[in-house]
Amino acid sequence: MSLSKKETVLISFIVVAVLVRLLPHPPNVAPITAVALFAGTHFGRKHWALLMPLLAMMVTDIFLGFSMITPIVYLAFTAITALGFVIKKMHLGSVLLSSLLFFIVTNLGVWFLYYPLTPEGFTTCFTLAIPFFGYSILGDLFFSAALLFGYRYAAKRLQLA
Repeated sequence: MSLSKKETVLISFIVVAVLVRLLPHPPNVAPITAVALFAGTHFGRKHWALLMPLLAMMVTDIFLGFSMITPIVYLAFTAITALGFVIKKMHLGSVLLSSLLFFIVTNLGVWFLYYPLTPEGFTTCFTLAIPFFGYSILGDLFFSAALLFGYRYAAKRLQLA
């Protein structure tokens, strides 16, 4: 199966974003939520879109490490890519919704795995996660803008369909 010129450019943008995940960064300021949404809104072939963020995570997790929460994180990114299929465009609202989706799914997983399954455990888990949510939003907005505007520039220069 050969890749179109557009798919090759899309993948190259994702590869660069993935490499950024390996650089030192503040907690949760990472490109993968943006990659998941970007893939969901830009790839014509849905299997490629679903594969991109998961491959990005797997490759970088080899270096950064896996944990008990890893399958839930991967599930969150799959859901964000699916959200991209439905929304079809990256904009402020879709990025913020992706951030919120990641926050809810992953913290439900953290609550289930690491906290008492009580209202108090739930409240403690989500309350302690709030500071990380701010970092997530910051990273998601930055990397989404970088991917979106970088790709638009490249698409215009390379005359991609």
